[in-house]
This record gives sequence, C-alpha cells and structure tokens, in this order.
Amino acid sequence: MAFEGLSERLQSVMSKLRGKGKVTEADVKEAMREVRLALLEADVNFKVVKTFIDRVKERAVGQEVLKSLTPGQQVIKVVHEELTVLMGGEQVKLNTAPKSPTIIMMSGLQGAGKTTHTGKLAKLLQKQNRRSLLVAADVYRPAAIKQLQVLGEQIGAPVFTLGDKESPVKIATEGVAKARAEGFDYVFIDTAGRLHIDEEMMDELRQIKAQTEPHEILLVVDSMTGQDAVNVADHFNKELGLTGVVLTKLDGDTRGGAALSVKSVTDCPIKFVGLGEKMDAIEPFHPDRMASRILGMGDVLSLIEKAQSAVDEEKARELQKKMRTQSFTLDDFLDQIQQMKNMGPLEDMLAMLPGANKLKGVKDLNIDEKKIGRIEAVIRSMTPSEREQPEIINANRRKRIALGSGTSVQEVNRLLKQFEDMKKMMKQMAQMTKSKKKRKGFKFPFLG
Repeated sequence: MAFEGLSERLQSVMSKLRGKGKVTEADVKEAMREVRLALLEADVNFKVVKTFIDRVKERAVGQEVLKSLTPGQQVIKVVHEELTVLMGGEQVKLNTAPKSPTIIMMSGLQGAGKTTHTGKLAKLLQKQNRRSLLVAADVYRPAAIKQLQVLGEQIGAPVFTLGDKESPVKIATEGVAKARAEGFDYVFIDTAGRLHIDEEMMDELRQIKAQTEPHEILLVVDSMTGQDAVNVADHFNKELGLTGVVLTKLDGDTRGGAALSVKSVTDCPIKFVGLGEKMDAIEPFHPDRMASRILGMGDVLSLIEKAQSAVDEEKARELQKKMRTQSFTLDDFLDQIQQMKNMGPLEDMLAMLPGANKLKGVKDLNIDEKKIGRIEAVIRSMTPSEREQPEIINANRRKRIALGSGTSVQEVNRLLKQFEDMKKMMKQMAQMTKSKKKRKGFKFPFLG
C-alpha cells in the first residue's frame, strides 16, 4: 500500500501530539525530528524535507497554535496543510484545446508503464464520453505497436500506425492530422522510451513536440524508483517543458518519496497516479486527499467517487426496495459482489476510511480474490429457482452445486449461512428505520 511505512510513522508522531493538553516548543521540535527521519526514510528528497520541516516548525511554534485550546490538533492541521502544499496544493486537471483534438504527448523511460497508461487515460476519458485516437510512435521497442493495438481493442479505441519502418515524427504528425480530420476529442502520442536518458531520445521528442505542438506533455514515471523518478522528471522537464506527471505503481511503493518530492523539485504537477494493473486502476491526483490518507484521516471523497462510477444508480434504488421488502435474492448478492469488484481491491477501499488503520485486524487484512471467485462460482452453479429461494436447497442439491462449482459442500453451506445472516440483518435494519419513522410522525391526540 502506498505510503504505508511513512503513514505509520507520521500517525504515531501525530497521536502523541493529539493527546497532549499543552504543547511546548520542545514538543514540536521533538515531533519534527521524528517527522524528518520518517520523510528521509520514505526516500523524500533531503532539500524538500528541510524546507518542509522549516515551514511546519515556523508555523507550529507560532502563538495561534501553541496558545490555542487544542494545540496538538492545530499542529496536525499545519502538517496536513504543508503536506498538501508539498504535493502541489490543489488538483491540476488535463489541459484541453480550444478546438478539438487535444494533443497529448506521452513520454518516459522504458518500463515505466507509458504505453499501458496511454490506454488507461484514454479509457478514463471514455467515461466522460470523449473519443481518443492512440498513435503508435514507438518504433524501437519490439512489440510496442502490437501492445498499443491490443490495449486499443481492449478499451475500444482506434490505434493509428504506419508500422515500425517510418520515422516517429512522421507517424506522430500524420496521426494528429487523422485525429483532426475525423473529429476525435483527444489524440495520444505514445513515444519511444529508453532504458536511460540520452541525447538522441531527447532530440526525437523535441522534434515531435515541434511538429505536433501538444497541449499536454505528460511524463510517465515509476514511483518505485524513488529519487531516480524525481531526477528523471527534472531532466525531462528541463528538456521538454513538461505539463504534468503520471506517477505509476504508487500502490506498490510503501515509501512514497517520489510523490512527495516531484512537485517541489520540478515545479511540475502530478496529474494522475497509477494504482494497479487493471485498465481502470488510475485516478486524478488530489494533493489534499493524499495528505489525508498519509495522516490516517481517510479519503472519503475518493471513496464516494469510486462508488458513483462503479454502482448503477437504478440497481441501487431497486436494491433498497428489495431490502425494505426482504426480497433480496442470491442473484442480487452476486450483482453486489460484481459492483464491489469494479470499485477495486477491498483493502484499498478500507484505507480510504478515516481511522481504518487503527481497527483491529485491518492492517493484516488480505482479501483473497480467489475466495470471491469461488463464491461467484457457487452462486452461478445454482438454478434460477435456487437463487430465488435458497430454502429449497437440500442436501442433494448442495452436493450438485459443490460439484458444479468445483468447491466443497462445506463452502456451499458457509455461503448459504452468510446469506441467511445478511437477510436477518437487513430485516432488523428495515424494522429500525420503520420504527424511527413512526416515532417521528407520532402526535399526541390532545396536542393536535
């Protein structure tokens, strides 16, 4: 999980301050010493750490903090605000052209996930009903063109290619011309990467930039490389004039130093973060929300947005009705599992809840995707009438379902028991809601 080590250390420091009725200048200095060590261990650039600590210290030892009624909380507020500033202050959205198409040039070193994230961004824009053309301008890496074509098929976006014999500059120029002629909203130019920065690579990118005049030049950089990621971003920015950074593999970097350093070092905003291998595992970068996650305050807004994009509103209303009338079936249960899966890994969802890291057992929670798959297999092995009326599932039917789903009778029994318990809980919730409404609407006869 992103920032796991840093989050634990910072939250430990903050909890000590939170518990104090009175905070002295010595307390702040001690806390900042620990924060400094935590940031350096998280691979944050040492100059960035020094500036950050100086800013927090200067504000935290001020009169409005130390002499406030809740000094501990005020120091935490200062740390949150400065972390937010460190990562860019506010969300920076994609630039858009006054007239379509918006031209986006994707750059980065080989292996950072440039081609994959080209597809991910195009898919993200599809949710806003925007059409994208993907231009395969990487003619050097074996199978780079094929990879982009496969991704294009996967997300339903066309790919423009002239093969691997033409120059990348010509491919990019003709790709943009095609996008203009056919009325695309966006055109993504997937440029070639190298294993390291070299002059030949930069010269080619400069030529593509000059010929296509992109509205966005995004650098895709691997956060797992820590300070190297920041150095790469700095170099590309000086050579090309980047408009934004896409930070990949943030879900796998427990330190998170690159995310905390890149904006300060390059003055280039992080616009998106990659959080997994799936094509929808990408999200806009919100510095304030990320600061909240790091300090264990949760990220409820992102959780709501994920739910809104994954959950069908009409189905949600229908489900509410079924819960009220206790007509919830195993088909509905299966549908809920699938919608939950669309939101991403459950442990990531829990990480967005305020204080979830303090809940017993959450830290060691490892949701087994295979178990969810087995539950789906059990339900799919039932007949429509069995899903509608689980009470008719006798011993023989249980054996047949277990055989058909490749599971055991015990697993079938466990699922049916869990489903029954869930229905009982729904019934209780419905009764509680009903009684509350009755109490609210009740009037004494003599009071009118």
